[in-house]
Parts: sequence; C-alpha cells; structure tokens
Amino acid sequence: MCARSAERAEGRADAAMMERYRADYPVGPHDKPQSMCPAFGSLRTGLRMKRVGTILSGSACCVYGLTFVSHFYGARRSVGYVPFDSETLVTGKLFEDIRDAVHAMADPAAYDAIIVTNLCVPTASGVPLRLLPKEIDGVRIVGIDVPGFGVPTHAEAKDVLAGAMLAHARAEVEAGPVPRPEGGSGSDSGRPSLALIGEMFPADPVMIGAMLAPMGLAAGPVVPCREWRELYGALDCAAAAAIHPFYAATMREFGAAGRPCLPGAPVGLDGTAAWLDRVGHAFGVSADGAKAAFLPAIREALDGSRVEGTITVSGYEGSELLVARLLVESGADVPYVGTACARSAMSDPDREWLEAHGATVRFRASLEDDLSAMEGVRPDLAIGTTPVVQKAKEAGIPSLYFTNLISARPLMGPAGAGSLQEVVRAAMGNRGRMARMKGFFEGVGTGDAAGVWEGAPNLRPDFRALNRKKLDKRARAKAAEAMI
Repeated sequence: MCARSAERAEGRADAAMMERYRADYPVGPHDKPQSMCPAFGSLRTGLRMKRVGTILSGSACCVYGLTFVSHFYGARRSVGYVPFDSETLVTGKLFEDIRDAVHAMADPAAYDAIIVTNLCVPTASGVPLRLLPKEIDGVRIVGIDVPGFGVPTHAEAKDVLAGAMLAHARAEVEAGPVPRPEGGSGSDSGRPSLALIGEMFPADPVMIGAMLAPMGLAAGPVVPCREWRELYGALDCAAAAAIHPFYAATMREFGAAGRPCLPGAPVGLDGTAAWLDRVGHAFGVSADGAKAAFLPAIREALDGSRVEGTITVSGYEGSELLVARLLVESGADVPYVGTACARSAMSDPDREWLEAHGATVRFRASLEDDLSAMEGVRPDLAIGTTPVVQKAKEAGIPSLYFTNLISARPLMGPAGAGSLQEVVRAAMGNRGRMARMKGFFEGVGTGDAAGVWEGAPNLRPDFRALNRKKLDKRARAKAAEAMI
C-alpha cells in the first residue's frame, strides 16, 4: 500500500481508534508489519481461550491465510468468516451481515464470548463494530480492529484483544458481582496477588508464584487469559507485572482499575534480584527471604553451564531483551538486540542493563537492521526470525529460530537460568558442519540462478532492464505522490 493509499485508508477508519493505536504502538523506521499479518496474534490468543468463538471479517485470501496458520499452530476449532463484496462493503450491508452472524452464533450453551475482528479492508472502510450489541443472551460480544496499517506486529495484536476483553470484564465487575474463575484466583489464598502480563512458557508463571510465596504474595492469572473468568481474577490483583512490556492497552485497563504495573521480569541473577525488590517495594514487604531462597540456585545454574561466544538476538515476540539478559549472564557477548516491538517505560530497566553490558538495543528493528547487525558482527550464533536464520545459514553462521526454539523455553528463576545454555551451545558447535554444507553447495548458483544447470542459466538481462525501468518509474510516482 503506497503512502497516499494508506492515508486514505486511515482517513476512512475510525479516527479515535487510529489515534489510540498511534499512541499505544508507535511506529519506527518501518511503519508496516514485516512479519506475518498482525491479526494472527489476536486470532491465536482468542482461539486458545475456552468457550470463546471467533469471527473474522476481511478479504478471503487474508482469512484463508490466517486460518491456515492458526491450525498449523494447533487451533482445534472453527473460525467464523463473514465474506463481502464491493456492494456490501460500500452500502453498509457488511455490518448487517456481521451482526446477523453474531446473533446466529451467540449460543450461551457453547460460548462465554464471541470475538469479531475487522481486518484491513473492513477497518479502512469504517465498518463500525462498536455498534454491535455488547451481549446477546449472556454471550459477550467483543469487536476489535486489527489493520496492518495500525498495528505493527502480531505480538501487539495480542494486546489489542487482551485490552478489549479486560475493558469488557472491568465494566462487568463495576456493574456488580461476577462468577469466580474455575481455577480460583491468586487472592483465594488470602494473599495479595500479582497479575502477570504477557504470554509465557507454562512453567514460568508457576516459578514466579514460587518466588512470590516467601514474600507472602501469590501469582495471579496471566493476561492474555485462557478463559473469560480469569479476567476477573486478574483484575482482583493488587498490582500487575509487565513481563512483556508492550501490552499498552492491557496496562491501561489495569491502571483504570487502580492496579499499578511494574516493569521487568525475574530473569537471570541481576534481573531477578531487581524485580523482587521492585515487587517488595510495591507491596510494602521485604524481598530478602525470596532472594535468599532463589538467588543462590540461579547463580549455580548460570555457573554450571557457561556460554562462550558472540550472539546476536532479534525477533518479534517482545521477549528479546529478556533472552539477551539471560545469555549475557550465562557468559555470552551480546552486541546487538533487535525487537520489532516499540520502546516503553516498562522496557527501560532491561534496556539500561543491556546497554550497560555493551549491547546495542534497537526497538522497532527492521529486518534490514537485524540482517545488517548479523552480517556486520558475524557472530558465533544468530538468534532471529526466519529470514535472519535463512541468511545466516547461507553465510555459514549457526542460527536458531527465536519463536520455536527460544521462546518455547522457560526463562524465569533457576529453571530459566539453565534452559538456554544447552540448546545455544549445541547450535554454536555447528559452525564446522555449516562450513562443510556451504562448501558442498558452493557453485550451484543463487537467486533465480540457484540449482544445478546442464548449461548456463538463461538470465535474460533485457527482461531485467525492462523490469528495472518499471520499478524506477513506480518509485518516481510514489515520490511525487508524497510531495502532494
């Protein structure tokens, strides 16, 4: 989408919503997603919740791609879809179709809530999901807009949905008594609870709860939640911990409920000590007992298996700074940390610590930033997204895909301190094998000349020159549009 088209789309979209998104998710050097469609984040979050249905409104190709990827990642339920054409879009019939679909789907025996998501085209056209009923026969209706021109990453789209559901739940709590969560809440123990913000490895909230216990505190529900009633339990906390710092809408709802949010996470030795002190100060209790119980075990885990070498870290999950801290405390040299998420006050403690230990931290890092860092440093290991890993392997540099191999491990407490070393050291030991593979494939060509040819590849430089002229003409036209 060219700059002029994006401006026209944003002009048709709800102005207040777009202003809120600009404040919550400020753009960086790239103002459009460079990873998968951002709506995948909110879609997957909703599909993980019990008794929550999902309806998508968007172009058929977008819905197909989103549902395909969601099932690839383990979704075991159907996704509703409201199709449209030019006529239903411009006449307002699409909204009526969405409303009819919601009424048809709102069965209280099957659902606690239904999430309706506008993708790019309905959002740009101003389809007003805010006019949907808030509840039908006891089934909550939550409408959200997740356009690629307003939400830069799929990680932040999780916040869009989590914040919208938390706002709905907060209104219910303010209106009167609400049902208890099936698994209870942290306050059921009689101890003040700390809600946790951000998707984590399942063992991490358990470990955080163990670290809070010596302080007389309990770990509350994790937001995004797995069932609607957990939202009530999260709001029942005394404070919330922004384990992942980019959940702007979610933190705003906790703030509106009078619950302060704390930055940082209990990762590594320094990070855990500082975080426990921060929690203790917020609750007015001593953190000495918790530190005495857990810091020696963390130190032992870090010392037990050191990582020696240079590692670059990049990704779009939002936990990149936490992983980098753990690697530094494990002995690694981490000169570059790139995250696709935006900088916020909640990420400042981790950023300041990393910069004090020699790392360059880049927020809203583009793929070009990550590739430039990897190619410039030529580390012993590159941790990053799929294209970074692909480029690293082409260069013979050992690499690990952040999402599947790094974020799918515990990070908190003693368990987290010892979780990364084994996989990182094994990957760093592959440099010799990578060199042999690179040598084996040397000379087979790259790009459109890749592969084994019986003769010389038919490169057609005349076609290349013609296409270059078309691209140059398009670039000049885009530059001219931007000047108008």
